[in-house]
Amino acid sequence: MARADVIVLGAGIVGTSIALHLARRGLSVALIDRGGIGEGTSYGPTGIIEGNTIFPHAFPSSWTALLRIALKRAPEANYHLSFLPQVAPWLFAFRAASQPARLLETAQAMRPLFAHAIAEHEILIGEAGAERYVRRTGWLKLYRNDGAFAAQARELELAKDLGIANVPLDGEAARALEPSLNPVFRHAVHWTGAVSVSNPLKLTRAYAARFAALGGITANGDARSLHRVHPHWRVDTASGPIDAGDVVVALGPWAPEVLVPLGLKLPLAVKRGYHRHFQPQGNAGLSRPVVDAEFGYVLAPMEQGIRITTGAEFAARDAAPTPVQFARLLPAARQLFALGEPVEAKPWLGARPCFPDSRPVIGRAPNQRGLWLAYGHAHWGLTLGPATGRLIAEMMTGATPFCDPKPYSAVRFF
Repeated sequence: MARADVIVLGAGIVGTSIALHLARRGLSVALIDRGGIGEGTSYGPTGIIEGNTIFPHAFPSSWTALLRIALKRAPEANYHLSFLPQVAPWLFAFRAASQPARLLETAQAMRPLFAHAIAEHEILIGEAGAERYVRRTGWLKLYRNDGAFAAQARELELAKDLGIANVPLDGEAARALEPSLNPVFRHAVHWTGAVSVSNPLKLTRAYAARFAALGGITANGDARSLHRVHPHWRVDTASGPIDAGDVVVALGPWAPEVLVPLGLKLPLAVKRGYHRHFQPQGNAGLSRPVVDAEFGYVLAPMEQGIRITTGAEFAARDAAPTPVQFARLLPAARQLFALGEPVEAKPWLGARPCFPDSRPVIGRAPNQRGLWLAYGHAHWGLTLGPATGRLIAEMMTGATPFCDPKPYSAVRFF
């Protein structure tokens, strides 16, 4: 029988960061996943570590936008009609949380995590020797018309108040930064303080290697085998069972499979998303990720090529892929940048775990001694992994948390 102080379930960027932070504090930790390190949802993001985030993604506020989505003409969103009755309660809660006052409340609640995001990554990047995957060139958000840019005035003013670095640019100045972009947009904002990575999978694995160097154990196992053997928790792995006094569930979209049998049903939904890599034509290239605001996609330079990521798709987590958003956005993407042939035969599909208030759950599980939760990071798993790891490690070891964890408690849903 193997014993550890803590079992961490889920070896994506969040779980791996938690395991590393706990190991840095001298605890014996077992990191368990049924797949490989970083091969789930953490494989597929834009690569932006966006400490500049202020407002979360919100429910569409205009009837025009809603109609485009309903008619399946919107590149930024798609849905499976048969899934709508199941996800409807979550969508109503999401709409309520998207009201201006609630959005401001969420922005204030999430600011401490975002404010520490880059600094916490920098510490782990240095320890893990992962500098080769990091770019400190910020990212660009492009606006094709004056109205779309004007609509960002509130966010830019709040960014100024919070000291978040950004530089509004006209199209010519933006193309001076990225000469391969075509002049199909009028405005841009350069979020200069952000960093990005060229291979999120390799970054997660670099953190896992640092975890192993500190004595951490990784094992393949099924998190659904989690059960209590008093006074411990036990998980079955390919190498045999592992017991620990504490366990952290960092399973992202798979967390309900473990938590619902334990009596914990939280209002989690998934926003499915796709990516695909393309070779650039000729000498075209990008020095930083680029967001095309009106069409809801990102062009991100990766080791594999130019990664295009889609917006959200509301469908059952394990339903067959329906990457129809590419047909809607690729004409706009090819207008903007010289995309060549796709690298892969078909797009990659992942599932972003989202709570309706756009906050993760971080902290103790209600009424379950020794059970901790760290999931529901929505679009910001890569960004917030190390900050989440530090926060939950501080809570578990009795240290003073770097920020108030109350806004992220699961108790808010009870």
